[in-house]
Amino acid sequence: MVAEILVIGAGPVGLTLACELARHGVRARIIDRLDAPSTYCRAIGVTPRTLEVMEDMGIVRELVDAGLWLTGMRLILPGAPAKDLTLDLSDLPFAQLGAPQYATEAVLTAHLSSYGISIERGTALADLRQDADGVDVELDTPNGRERALFRYVVGCDGAHSAVRKALGIGFEGDAFPMEFMLGDVHIDWDLPRGMTLRAIRPVEDAPPDLFVAIPLPERGRYRVSAAAPARLAAPPGSGTDHGIQADRPGATLDDLQEVADRLLPEHATLSDLRWSSIFRISMRLADKYRVGNAFIAGDACHIHPPTGGQGMNTGIQDAYNLAWKLALVVQGRASDALLDSYEAERRPVAEDVIARTTEASVNLGREGRKAPPDRLADTQILVSYAGGPLSAGPGNANLRPGDRVPDVPGLRRDGFGFPLRLFELLRGTRYVLLVPLADGDTWKVEACAATLRQMFPDLVRVIAIAPGDAPVEEPSGVELVHDASGAFRTVFGEGGLWLVRPDGYLGLHSESSSECAVVGYLRDVVGLRAS
Repeated sequence: MVAEILVIGAGPVGLTLACELARHGVRARIIDRLDAPSTYCRAIGVTPRTLEVMEDMGIVRELVDAGLWLTGMRLILPGAPAKDLTLDLSDLPFAQLGAPQYATEAVLTAHLSSYGISIERGTALADLRQDADGVDVELDTPNGRERALFRYVVGCDGAHSAVRKALGIGFEGDAFPMEFMLGDVHIDWDLPRGMTLRAIRPVEDAPPDLFVAIPLPERGRYRVSAAAPARLAAPPGSGTDHGIQADRPGATLDDLQEVADRLLPEHATLSDLRWSSIFRISMRLADKYRVGNAFIAGDACHIHPPTGGQGMNTGIQDAYNLAWKLALVVQGRASDALLDSYEAERRPVAEDVIARTTEASVNLGREGRKAPPDRLADTQILVSYAGGPLSAGPGNANLRPGDRVPDVPGLRRDGFGFPLRLFELLRGTRYVLLVPLADGDTWKVEACAATLRQMFPDLVRVIAIAPGDAPVEEPSGVELVHDASGAFRTVFGEGGLWLVRPDGYLGLHSESSSECAVVGYLRDVVGLRAS
């Protein structure tokens, strides 16, 4: 099969996009300019929402096994005893995971291989042009210059994106004046396994002095960061930008130990430095995410401070949002206009992340002056597309069209000897129509399912939810489950229709139980082509 989509960049974002396209039935070609995966631990935190994405993809267990649960943070401020802070996320399907980026990439690469797709390494974009036939690219490969035509190209190639530059997309923003040291070290101290540490000494009218340690899965190892001393600063006019400055000497073990000795109340011995680097932080947002048939995603679109571990996760969810839409269009099931919703939904998310992480970074050590943050603020559970182009209907007090659909436990299905979760039922690549059965009659939902199958074959599954253990005959072509615990009705209420998108966000809520609202939404709002 000839690939109609070229994915440029094989980091977590590009890998997620290529995997998701394959899961949705579209083969992509994926290239990366590096000859081998990076060994730098750029990102660590994996948010609860990203783990939900990985569960839908079918690889959450592999990622969890490669990581370490982050159980809390030890905060050290001047003149105060160390304070251990914990975050209770037990009401969510997943907690906060720590997995070094290279481990995340390894899990995604293995998953991509299961689809028979491999990364073409040592291959970089040389030129990109568009016309009525598609996107014409020139690639520098290990075997020389190659020219190829693709229907769509997606640049997942980082902050210095060649795709973004070729498209002429603006990437304005600012940068912190100081640089930071990063290092992968062993630390001998009493910090409990799974705890992060943040030691901060605020400085008036200047960036704070800080030492941050995030645990890695290997016992006793941490990715540490600290403000870089002046002697490691870039030469004036060097033009350094966001991210790891791999072409410059990194910090030494003594550099990192010096900061630890200065800020930690008790001595902690740093040893076995495996790698180090200098890191620069910028705040930038792309003017647009699409030009013609070319898109950008991840750090190519947005860069910001690492506070809260939002960067990689935001990029992964860019890819998760774009993949199902691209697949529908490439397969001829939806109009190209659907792809405009990618920028409309994802760019506001990045704008909010940049604002929040910048404010949090500027106020490090001064958080006591502000109200406590929402415990879910950095989980990405609260990300919503409400008010966006694919959100329709009134919703209720718990759930609006555009919101992430919450998981619901305690569902039962005849023939299953164990309870089910809503997320288990939603998993897959199709829309899912949830129909609460208010009166037990099933002929309406059966007729609705038949209409949707006829008009949109293989694109919509229908699930009827019966109250409690009410005896209801399973309708033809409909999955019937019982709301044994009452949790479903607590969230969704009685009656109406709820249409869940392939990415787990609510697309439509209709207070009527007629399929007409669903058909109209899929045809007129999403742009699906009816048979």
